[in-house]
Amino acid sequence: MKMLLDRFLRYVRIDTQSDENSTASPSTAKQLELSRLLAEECRELGLDDVSLDEHGIVMATVPATVGHEAPMIVWNAHVDTSPEYSGTGVNPIVHENYDGTDITLPGDPSKVLRVGDNPALKELVGGTIISTDGTTLLGADDKSGIAVIMTAAAHLMANRDIPCGPIRVCFTTDEEIGRGIEGLDFDKLGGVCGYTLDSSGCGRIDSETFSADGATVTVTGINTHPSEGKDTMVNAIRILSDFVSCMPTDHLSPETTDGREGFIHPYHIEGGVAEASAKLILRDFETPRLAEQAALLESIAEELRQVHPRAKISVKIRKQYRNMRNGLEKEPRA
Repeated sequence: MKMLLDRFLRYVRIDTQSDENSTASPSTAKQLELSRLLAEECRELGLDDVSLDEHGIVMATVPATVGHEAPMIVWNAHVDTSPEYSGTGVNPIVHENYDGTDITLPGDPSKVLRVGDNPALKELVGGTIISTDGTTLLGADDKSGIAVIMTAAAHLMANRDIPCGPIRVCFTTDEEIGRGIEGLDFDKLGGVCGYTLDSSGCGRIDSETFSADGATVTVTGINTHPSEGKDTMVNAIRILSDFVSCMPTDHLSPETTDGREGFIHPYHIEGGVAEASAKLILRDFETPRLAEQAALLESIAEELRQVHPRAKISVKIRKQYRNMRNGLEKEPRA
């Protein structure tokens, strides 16, 4: 456990935020710092075929111990953390022998992990909890997965009497911005199936994911001095606000859906009178429904074009990822 904890604490202190506004790959150079460290640690463990490419993707192989031919599997995690909250200067706090009470974050005492809001804390009494100090993101997504993979690989390399087939280790970049497999060489990766360590809780295996697209809605208005705005100004902020207000909230919204229901989630808005934009994520387990969600956004845009003919309203959709269920159907042994 100490090795696992030490690895995790080492990894979270490295700032690896991705940036969806960047066109580079990886989107931020600082992700490479952790990728380089992981490649070096893989070499130190004695893993085979260690590589680090220009996209920051690390691959390595835990060699098989069994004498017969065995299928190779892949263990995967991502190095980047969410761009929505700071990952600079992470100060992890280790709470040993947790007593089941609320946890006040020392860097910002106004932030408290309350048991009432986080009932899963009740299951962790007596255990060790790692939190941020309240001023940054912790980065457990997905550095906890990285730490588990590296610790498991170290254990298998130190105990070669444990029977196992070949295991391919793969650490990717830019997962948080929907580009996790861009630049990934699947032929080089190999493996009959992969297991991504990026979830929550213990003993849980997900066999499906959402299919996902991203959307950007941009409104271009006309800016004038407010004193001369009558019949001239076209306020992009107001029109974009109308757009968001037209989106359904009783369905297709994260606040009102669960189970296998899909949703459209606006998560970022910026701009001014001349131009304003909103970023949204589109999610559904059934891939064809993403097109229906995109059509809904376009229909809202068209309605507003009729109301505001001098404004320009665009809806751009970009593909992100697809439900892994379809792939698993091809390899039921997974």
